[in-house]
Amino acid sequence: MFGKKKPMSKTEAETPPSADAELTPEQIEELKTRAAKADENWDRLLRTTADFDNFKKRAAREKIEAAHYASVALLQKLLPVLDNFEMALAAAQTAQGDKLASLSTGVTMIQQQLKNALTETGLEEIESAGQPFDPNLHEAVSQLETAEIPEGHVAQQLRKGYKLRERLLRPATVIVAKPPAGNAKLKMQN
Repeated sequence: MFGKKKPMSKTEAETPPSADAELTPEQIEELKTRAAKADENWDRLLRTTADFDNFKKRAAREKIEAAHYASVALLQKLLPVLDNFEMALAAAQTAQGDKLASLSTGVTMIQQQLKNALTETGLEEIESAGQPFDPNLHEAVSQLETAEIPEGHVAQQLRKGYKLRERLLRPATVIVAKPPAGNAKLKMQN
């Protein structure tokens, strides 16, 4: 039994020997200061870790959004080209002759090709004619007195509006229907 040591109990391992364990008040204060500093550093580590996790999430979200809407500037540059194609088609359709027919066919093909390319990137036209006026999608430039179209609906679309996926690129420029002046007086009399 000389070579074997008796294992220490848990309380003996946690308790330092009492003869050597007398601490001075300065040592106790130093230990308290160190413990407070350790707690402060631990809290700082936890906050820094949380901030870093939030940064990673925000960076990933911004990266996805940037990739999703990367083509906005390009599409905004191409929209006037599309408008010009549509005006050229309108002008070509009013003219006569074989040459104008082939011009019209060519311009129509180019317009369709451009529209297909834009649609593939996520561009979609805003359908406005006959729809209720929506200030989020439409820009009203005037009102038109008419009995054929319900009040507050788009009577005429002057310029198409476009969205890229769910984001508005350009509102549709429209004329909004209002009741004729005679109907308004009749409604007021009733």
